[in-house]
Amino acid sequence: MTGREARHVPVLFDVVLEFLRIRRDGVYADCTLGLAGHAEGIVRQLGPAGRLIGFDRDPEALEMAKNRLEQARAAMGSEAPQVTLIGEAFSSIARHVRPASLDGLLADFGVSSLQLEEAQRGFSFQAEGPVDMRMDTRTGMTAGQVVNEMDERELANLIYEYGEERRSRTVARAIVRGRPVRSTSQLARIVASAVPPMKYMHPATRTFQALRIYVNRELEEIRALLEAAPKLLKPSARLVVISFHSLEDRIAKDSLREGARAAIWNVLTRKPVAADEEEVEKNPRSRSARLRAAEKTAASC
Repeated sequence: MTGREARHVPVLFDVVLEFLRIRRDGVYADCTLGLAGHAEGIVRQLGPAGRLIGFDRDPEALEMAKNRLEQARAAMGSEAPQVTLIGEAFSSIARHVRPASLDGLLADFGVSSLQLEEAQRGFSFQAEGPVDMRMDTRTGMTAGQVVNEMDERELANLIYEYGEERRSRTVARAIVRGRPVRSTSQLARIVASAVPPMKYMHPATRTFQALRIYVNRELEEIRALLEAAPKLLKPSARLVVISFHSLEDRIAKDSLREGARAAIWNVLTRKPVAADEEEVEKNPRSRSARLRAAEKTAASC
C-alpha cells in the first residue's frame, strides 16, 4: 500500500459498515471505489462465499484500488471473498449486475482525495494545473473547453445551476473577459476578482464545483444509479449513499422519499447522518458529508 493509500481516510467508515449490515456470504457493490477505503472494510467482513463489485471511471483510482484490495485479500488467505472491479461510470451498473442479486449498495459521491491532491487533474483551485476536472481523463470535454468556448449566458446558467452561485453572471462575465483561461490558478484568480471574499470558503469554490459537476455529468449519474438500485437489490438489502453538497443530497432525499411512498424503500435515516466532532477533527473533508440509508421492502419485489 502506498503512502497516499495509507493516509486515505474514508468518511463515516463505521457508520457505512453498520448500515450495510455485511453478511459473510453476501454480494455488495461499491459504486465509487476511490482509494478503496470503504471497499476494503467491506472485503474484510466478507467470507469466501462473498463478493464485492466495485466501480470507478478514474483509471488511476481503479488501479490503486485494485492493488489495495489485492493486498487485503492476500492477507485473508482462504477466507478472502471474490472481487470484481469495473472501470466504468456507476450509471452502467445495470449492465454488469443481475437484477435482485445485491445484498447492499454503497455510493460515496464526493471527489476522491486522489483527484483533489493531484494538480494535473485540475480539480483544485489551490494548485497550479490544467483546467481539466474530468474523472475519466480518456474521454469527454474538459472544464477548460467549457470556460474558453461556452457562450457567456450558458456559462452563467451552468455556474448558477450546478454551483448555486448567486453572482454567476458576474463570474461568467469575468471569465469571458479573462480568456484564454490556461490554468486552475488563473481561473481561481479570475473568479475571486468577481466574488467578494468569503469567511468559510474560497470564492472560487462554487464555480469549480459547477464546472466539475457539468463536465462529469454527476447529477445525471446519481439519478441513474438511484433509479437502477431497487431493481438490483434483494428484498431487505441496504442502500447507503453519501453526499457532499446540497444538490447531491436533495436528489438522494427526494428519491428515497418517493421510493418510500411507493413502498419500495424503508428509509433508515429520518435525517442525514453527519460526521461527529472527532471525525471532523481528524478528517476535515468529512465536515460536509451527509449519509442516507434505506432498506428495500419485500413488497416491492
